[in-house]
Amino acid sequence: MPAISMFYGIIIRMFFRDIEKHHVSHIHADYQGKVAVYSIPEGTLLAGVLPPNKHKLVIAWIEIHQEDLIADWNLAVNGKKPFPIKGLDQ
Repeated sequence: MPAISMFYGIIIRMFFRDIEKHHVSHIHADYQGKVAVYSIPEGTLLAGVLPPNKHKLVIAWIEIHQEDLIADWNLAVNGKKPFPIKGLDQ
């Protein structure tokens, strides 16, 4: 799945087809080869690791854009392309 947002070197992607692995709507955050998976509803870390300062940015971004993320998730699981979401640096 393509990136839906980028900020401070973090790339946010939405892989909705691996719901069996994570069992919840989620995003993948990639920073310099490190990947972490976060739930959309709570911003909980499901897997992986990011540096602490980047982790905090992703959590804040999820909280700010929770409604947009849920809307994008619903589009994606219905076979539609999710919309880009502004990063924290925009």
